[in-house]
Amino acid sequence: MRKDRKNDELRKIKFTKNFTKHAAGSVLVEFGDTKVITTASIEEGKPKWMDKNDPRGWLTAEYSLLPSSTNTRCQRERTKISGRTQEIQRLIGRSLRACFDLTKISDLTITIDADVIQADGGTRTASICGGFIALKLAVDKLLEDGIIKENPIIEPIAAVSAGIINDEVRLDLNYEEDSHARVDSNIVLTKSGKIIEFQTTAEGEPYEYQQMLNIFDTAKKGIDQIIEMYDMI
Repeated sequence: MRKDRKNDELRKIKFTKNFTKHAAGSVLVEFGDTKVITTASIEEGKPKWMDKNDPRGWLTAEYSLLPSSTNTRCQRERTKISGRTQEIQRLIGRSLRACFDLTKISDLTITIDADVIQADGGTRTASICGGFIALKLAVDKLLEDGIIKENPIIEPIAAVSAGIINDEVRLDLNYEEDSHARVDSNIVLTKSGKIIEFQTTAEGEPYEYQQMLNIFDTAKKGIDQIIEMYDMI
């Protein structure tokens, strides 16, 4: 059993909105000792690869670890990003697009930036939660300014990590737990419980079907709690 909290309990979570003044939406998200600044920027036009007649706008994401965010300094990815970074920012982008009607932001591009200032496990899931709030703030601004007429957000989403350690399913792993987990999961769900992402990998011996269901049920409980927090910030 954990010493600091129950196996199905989240770390202390805090969202500080409007953390920076220039972005259309910004949030400092804290999951325990993991801290991520997420911002939403709005630009006119859409990516060059999109057909000009495509009625959609675009929503994308970028992710980075600041050099001092980990216990040993990580290098800035100036010219080439790592495979891990590519994987995470694609996960953030497709998760947010899953809850968004791109046709309602035609000829606009929204970029979510997630910059990890302190890492202690769950940076990608924290980035998705903070990214959603930053996106909502940006959409509110677009609606207020009359740039768009309808809210493109279909429903809220949230994400959380989970895993199996010593045959126990644990929610919202910190770095120490994540590094010792026999099974590691990242789950992204909508408010209505629809699955956007369910990444579950055995790091050692295979796991049972029932354990997979237990991971999902535990994660859903945590995600429901996170989405409830959105209304309180």
